[in-house]
Parts: sequence; structure tokens; C-alpha cells
Amino acid sequence: MLQNRFRHTKRYREIMNAFLKNGFSHILFRLGITDRTSSKKDGAVMNMQDIGVKLRLTLQELGPTFIKLGQIASSRRDLVPFEIADELEKLQDHVAPFPFEQVKEIIETELEMPIDSLFTEFEKEPIATASIGQVHAARLSSGEKVAVKVQRPNIYHVVNKDLTILSDLARFLEDNMDWAEAYRLQDMVDEFARSLRDELDYRVEARSGERIAKQFEGVPTVHIPSIFWDLSTSKVLTTELIHGVKVNDLERLDAEGYDRERIAERIVHSMLDQILMAGFFHGDPHPGNIFVLPNNVISYLDFGMVGRLDDDMKYHFATLIIQLRKGNTENMIKTLDAMGILSDDTDMMTFKKDVDHLQSKYYDVPFEEIKPGAFFLDLFRIAYRHRIQIPTEITILGKSILTLEGFITKLAPGFSIMSAVEPFGKKLIMERYSPKNVLRKSLLHWKENIEILTDFPKDLKELSTLIRKGNLQMNIHIPQVQMILRRLDQVSNRLSFSIILLSFSILMVGLIVGASISGETNMLWRLPIIEAGSIIASLLFLYLIYSIFKSGRM
Repeated sequence: MLQNRFRHTKRYREIMNAFLKNGFSHILFRLGITDRTSSKKDGAVMNMQDIGVKLRLTLQELGPTFIKLGQIASSRRDLVPFEIADELEKLQDHVAPFPFEQVKEIIETELEMPIDSLFTEFEKEPIATASIGQVHAARLSSGEKVAVKVQRPNIYHVVNKDLTILSDLARFLEDNMDWAEAYRLQDMVDEFARSLRDELDYRVEARSGERIAKQFEGVPTVHIPSIFWDLSTSKVLTTELIHGVKVNDLERLDAEGYDRERIAERIVHSMLDQILMAGFFHGDPHPGNIFVLPNNVISYLDFGMVGRLDDDMKYHFATLIIQLRKGNTENMIKTLDAMGILSDDTDMMTFKKDVDHLQSKYYDVPFEEIKPGAFFLDLFRIAYRHRIQIPTEITILGKSILTLEGFITKLAPGFSIMSAVEPFGKKLIMERYSPKNVLRKSLLHWKENIEILTDFPKDLKELSTLIRKGNLQMNIHIPQVQMILRRLDQVSNRLSFSIILLSFSILMVGLIVGASISGETNMLWRLPIIEAGSIIASLLFLYLIYSIFKSGRM
């Protein structure tokens, strides 16, 4: 960390100054990042909303890496207080465009041809700008109109430097703060880094778009822009230019005679098809990424963020919705446990009460009136209260549904997303338990078992070799191990005490018998040794009996 800190001293200073300027000096001191002198300036107590506002301004000032970090943090309501998450949702990704001269240079360097040879027309003013890149409209020699996304100059090095700094800070906090270690802060930063680096490679976005396009092959109601691979690299992405109406431009939709109810139905059904059937879905379906084409056709744009659900996670999500409708708390908890949400440290009694309260909140509400976005928010509140870290794919799913619900409610107020979810969920459960799927899973398990049996002699040989060489190590984790060790210590002390008492008693009996046989006196230094010893032994015996009864263990 020290080496990186010297190498990135200027950027470290910029980050620290931004947080100090916006009133975070006291928090930085508490985290062990700054000294006490810098924390004296603002010791005033801030509420969560104030912190959220100041944090949003700070991240906005620090640029693309921190803006993206804030946007992702806003979806992690299992980890971030709701007041802060609400503020971080307001982070804007729009920044001033960079000059056309730089656009031209990047395109010609990446595609290794003059821009005039690649495009017959190229608009110098961008039609959209963001912190990572900007989009220009252009025309090919074939006459097709295209959208050319160009990455900002030097953005990769800026982001990479910030990610290195964030990784260093996460490691520092994990080493010094229990909460950072409990939340596996380093893993979270690593995951964020992977996601952001993927976003910096436009080829990843292009492949994601093509994968979703394949899901809707032969579906005339959904359109995904085609990719021009010969005009695309990691820093330049050329796609079909979409001319349509933004899904939240309600006045224009009404003026041009679009059917808002049908549009809402097609958006929701196409998203649920991505989520519950394909398990690969658009991770950021906000209104700017969804256009409506003639005949109420839906077109999705920008696949920089996608979500993935495996078969088990899809099934658990569907089961959770169905159990919510049935009002079955026990099965809801079992499903959450199967999703990997619960941990050994979860207080199950309190958690069950919270899930009971969640279920009762929706019990008297007609199913079609339940809002899945609100359900996810309630689930994230419970997770935050119990310090449960929800899997990333579930948070992306929750964010997508929340975003969807936000504009669908305005687009078609009477449309029920939950009613649309139910048939998909039932279909998913039916497929899971269909004879074909059961047979396929049985064959898969049979194959895995055969492989285990085949490898068993080799594994046994390796184990015996380790034992023979004395290299076998065993790591055993026992909950409440300290309490168990303390009890064992008490038991061993009591046994030792009993043995000493027994030895002392035998010694006294020996003295009494010896004195009787020899007829000698039992006085030592004028003290009655045998009588005194008998009294001491009796007292020790009574103390032992008392301590056993006091412990409640016979």
C-alpha cells in the first residue's frame, strides 16, 4: 500500500481533500485515515440524509470511478443506509463532452483508418455524453445510420489508478476495522473493479447486447440494436442508431398514438423473460435505455451493466414470490436460506419476527396490487438490520425491478408487475420438476458420483501419503469454542482438586493407622496433626460437594 501511496500521492491528496472539504474529516479520523487535528474542524453530528448529500457531492467531484461506485452503492441497500442510498441514486453521469479532435484521433488510432474513409457522415456534436464516453451519430457508405460510442481519452488509466487506491483503502480498513472485515470490504471493491473494467471494454458490452438479442430472435415486439464488429474495439463501439421515443416521454407517446398499456406489458414481459427464463438480463433498464419504435416495438440500449441468475437462483426468486402470496413465513425463510442470504451469525428468532412482519404487511393486500420493488426494499431493510450481505445478482435484480417499477407506474398506472411475475414463476417451478429436467439432473448427479468413486482410490492414496509424511493438517471450527474451552478448564480443575483431596485423605488414613499400630503420639510441634488433617479434609470435601451443587451439574 505504501508503494502505491507514494506513486499516487497527488490523487490520494485530491481524494482526501474532497472528503475533508465536504465535512468528512471526523469520519476519516474515526476510520483511522487522518489524524485528530484535521477532525477538529467539523465535530458537528450529521444525520444520515446530510451525510448522503455531502457524499453525493464528494463523489460527483471525484469523477467517473467514484460516480460509478456511488451508483452501485445506491443499489446495495442491504449494506448502505436507505437515506444515503436515496441520495446516491441522484448521482449524475453526465459531464461536459470532450473535443471532436480527440474523438477523431481515438477512432483513427483504434480502427487504423481515416475517419472519412470509415464514415460518409460524422456529427461532431455528441448526441449523449457520460463519464466514461460519449456517443456520436454517423452514416456508413451503405447509407445505414449508426451510433458511435467513443471512450474518453486516458480514462482507463484514471480509473485504474482510482481502483488501486480504493483497493488499498479497503485492505487498510479490513486490517483495522471489524465492520470492514465482517462485510468483506476488499471482496466488494474487487467485484466493483471487475464490473467497472468490463464497462471500460466496449467489446464486453457488445457481446452482452448480442446475447440478449439472441433471446429475442423471432420476437417482433422487441428490438436490440445490431453491432458492427468491424467498426468496434475496446474503446470504440459502433451500433445501429435507434430513432424512437423515450419510454418516459409520455406526452409524445400520447401525441403519436402509442398504446401505453401494451408498451408497459411488453417491457415487463420482455424483462421477466430475460430474468426468469434466460437468466441473463439488462441490469440498468432506466427510461434513457428503453426506446419505443413504431407499432409499440420495444428497443433496449446500453448493455454495460447486465445481471445473471443461475437456475437455482431463478427458482428461489419464483418460490419466494409464491410463498409471499401463500403467507408461509417458514418456507420464505427456507428459501432465503437456500439463496445463501442467511449466515451462522443470524439471530433466527429476531429474523423470523421480521419476516413475519414483512409477510403480514402484504397479507391483506390483493396480490396484483403488491409492488415487487417495495417488497425488495423491505427485504433489503431486513438484511441491513441483521447485517446480512445479499448476493450481488439479487441486488442487481432488485435494482432492475425497482427502476422498472418506477416508470411503469407512470406509463400505465393500472398495470400490475406482480400479476405478470406469477405465471413466469409457476412456469419456472413446473419446468424444474418436469420429468425431463428431473431425469437430466439425476443423470448429472449420477455422473458426478461416478467421478467421485473413480477418483476415490487416488484421493485415498494422496491422503495416506500426507499422513505418512506427517503433513496432514486439520482446521476445525466450533461455534462458541471459547465457552467450551472454559467449561473444560473448570472440569479439569475440579478433577485435579478431587484427586488432591483423595490423596490427602489417603495420607491421613495412613497416619491414623500407623499411629494406632505403633502406639506413638499424634502430636507434632504440640499440634494434633491427625485431628487437624481430618478437619481440613472434611472441609475440603464439603466445599467440593457445595461447588458441584452450585454449578447445577451432578
